[in-house]
Amino acid sequence: MKNWISFPRVEGTASRQAHVRLPAGTYEREMGREGFFGPATQMHHAHPPTGWTSFDGPLRPRAFDLNHLEQMPGQIPGCPLEAPALMGNGATQVRLWRFKGRMDHLVRNADGDDLLFFHQGGGHLFCDYGHLEVREGDYVVLPRNTSWRLETDEAVMVLMVEATGDAYKLPHKGLVGTHAIFDPAVLDVPALDDAFQAQKHERETLVRVKKRNRICAMTYPFNPLDAVGWHGDLAPVRLNWRDIRPLMSHRYHLPPSAHSTWIANGFVVCTFVPRPIESDPEALKLPYYHSNEDYDEVLFYHRGQFFSRDNIHPGMVTYHPSGFPHGPHPKAYEVAQKFERKETDEVAVMIDTRDPLDVYPAMEGVEWGGYADSWKAK
Repeated sequence: MKNWISFPRVEGTASRQAHVRLPAGTYEREMGREGFFGPATQMHHAHPPTGWTSFDGPLRPRAFDLNHLEQMPGQIPGCPLEAPALMGNGATQVRLWRFKGRMDHLVRNADGDDLLFFHQGGGHLFCDYGHLEVREGDYVVLPRNTSWRLETDEAVMVLMVEATGDAYKLPHKGLVGTHAIFDPAVLDVPALDDAFQAQKHERETLVRVKKRNRICAMTYPFNPLDAVGWHGDLAPVRLNWRDIRPLMSHRYHLPPSAHSTWIANGFVVCTFVPRPIESDPEALKLPYYHSNEDYDEVLFYHRGQFFSRDNIHPGMVTYHPSGFPHGPHPKAYEVAQKFERKETDEVAVMIDTRDPLDVYPAMEGVEWGGYADSWKAK
């Protein structure tokens, strides 16, 4: 825990409560540290903090349409270890995997835990621990070095987020208690069921392993997914976004940190799910303008209407490097303040990273070049 210099003060025309009762004619911007977990100040501006007329350079906000991202041919077509890398740093690597059919080999990630988010499709995941049925909207956390493969009758589109050199953990829930957001009892683990027993065989099986971002291969004269039992508290887990019950306040817009789902050293994964919009007439009713001074922000849009953004649809991802103010688009800001919507229907996955991300070449062909201009007043 950092010993931050803490000295709350109020200067000039300002509200006493963040995101509530904003002074007339002003725009609030939160300057925060440690990705909404640290100290913060709310600035009140006479103009929108995103009211730039031009924006260029490495801080530029960027948007990409992953629906048009091509799956590059690999040594074994469709292998998740060779899925296109989108962005990453020393703490995480983010990939997009498309697949349809039956994997004829096993894979293992020796570089860190893998988080799979099934954006489209589902199927049957077989691993060391047993069998998991997966569907659209599922998260699956695979502990480092878990052997697994997927069988599916429909095309799947999977966002893969690696906790490089680390393991995924559940967020601390503090005052709201263990059962808030989602009860750990809803986390499903693989079963040694009939489907798992049926996939056992004595035929030659290839196992591909990723270590230090290089792929090795091992061949067995049998299927290594041959467990007859297991016990312990280390296993893959499955969570669907529909089982997340978000924290809400009708009088105060909660920060993204309140929607944390998985945490690792160096980044956090949050899930935004449908919820009522704040009903208090004095409360801000959508994400506030903010400057996240320590974390890069990545948002993957899964489904619904994204009420704080224009021209965004499912399968897109936005990237906001730390160090510049951002927030709702002008039209969305006006709509939210007029009570034209009572609840959100959006589902999105947010990845906030402590260290800067590199955007990889695979993303160049699917970028929306006008994204930085989308904050301009129409």
